[in-house]
Amino acid sequence: MTDPAKSEAQMPERMKPDLPLDLGLSSDQPRPPRRWFRKRYLLVLLVPVFMFSGAVLGMYFQPPGLQKFYALTGLQPGAGSDAPIALPPEIELPPRMAETMLPTDVVGLARVMPLGDVSVVAAPYGAGDARVAEVLVAVGDRVTKGEVLARLDNRGALDSAVLMADAALAVREAILMQTRATVQASRDEAQAVLDQALASAVEAETTLARTEALFARKTVTEATVESVRTAAEGARLAVTRAEATLTRFAALAPEDQPDVIVARRNVDAAKADLARARLDLARPEVVAPITGTILDILATPGERPPAQGIMEMGDTGQMMAEVEVWQDRISAVKVGQPVELAAAALGQTLQGRVDSIGLMVGRQGLISDDAAENKDARVIRVLVALDAVSSDLAARFTNLEVIARIDTKPAPGAAP
Repeated sequence: MTDPAKSEAQMPERMKPDLPLDLGLSSDQPRPPRRWFRKRYLLVLLVPVFMFSGAVLGMYFQPPGLQKFYALTGLQPGAGSDAPIALPPEIELPPRMAETMLPTDVVGLARVMPLGDVSVVAAPYGAGDARVAEVLVAVGDRVTKGEVLARLDNRGALDSAVLMADAALAVREAILMQTRATVQASRDEAQAVLDQALASAVEAETTLARTEALFARKTVTEATVESVRTAAEGARLAVTRAEATLTRFAALAPEDQPDVIVARRNVDAAKADLARARLDLARPEVVAPITGTILDILATPGERPPAQGIMEMGDTGQMMAEVEVWQDRISAVKVGQPVELAAAALGQTLQGRVDSIGLMVGRQGLISDDAAENKDARVIRVLVALDAVSSDLAARFTNLEVIARIDTKPAPGAAP
């Protein structure tokens, strides 16, 4: 092994270190005091402040990323509060409504609809493969209940059915007349047979008496008497048979005979078929189920009537609004409370009053058709009747989405 001291002695003079090294740790110099608090430590205290501020701003403005998160998870902002947010993030309250909002107001999405909602005008029952031949109205026309709105192209086939039913009735009526005549003829024939049998029986009895008298004088043989006696017995049996046949026809009136009854019932069935065929002549005509306005036409001439109906109509003379109110706020809503509705398409607010409150809790349907987004939204539907001015304004906007504000504050002097 190499000796370190010897190795250092053999090193050149310029490479030898200057020992001992001065580290500046002289005991004569005072040590600076150690500081336990520094200003940069304050930055740690600002982290919760920044986090809270970011969360508040994020919930308020809801950037696109946060909105997509809520859409994917089904969560709703404000779900942990006593009054969840009743409107989706992308919908903003009108400035005037937001400025006059009161803590007691109940806000929810709504849609404008006619009184009784939209009525679907469907094809008549039994239309089958019929197509639309002509449409007699246009969108916006005012029609009355029972008025013809369109016609189908199956009138020819239904006319043929009436002719066939009429011919079948004529055949059944002829069969009834024939049956009546047959029954009367059979009755007359049975009477004639009975009369003939009675005459033959009287003659046979006379012959038997005369033959027995001759046998008593030993003029005829016993065999002859037996033969005559047998003929007389056969004549009496013929009378019995003829009486039974006549009884079958004479016991009941001609109209009460079974054959006549069956034939008459066949005539009644044929009359019913004819009446039904004549009623079917109304099938090509599509009539209005209610009095109202044509809102939309869903089929054109030449098309088969679609499953969703030929057209839609509604009574726009009185417009309503269907408001979805959260289940935890429904207790504050009462019939007769004033309601304000606003939408950008209207340019002004609508006024109305609560008309009725639904009895079922369901899913919110005015935000999205995706059930996953509304699975936690439980609402009750409230119907609002618009006043005359608002109803006239909203008549052109069926199914328009609006924001409704229900004033639940009791009127001055009202009982609590």
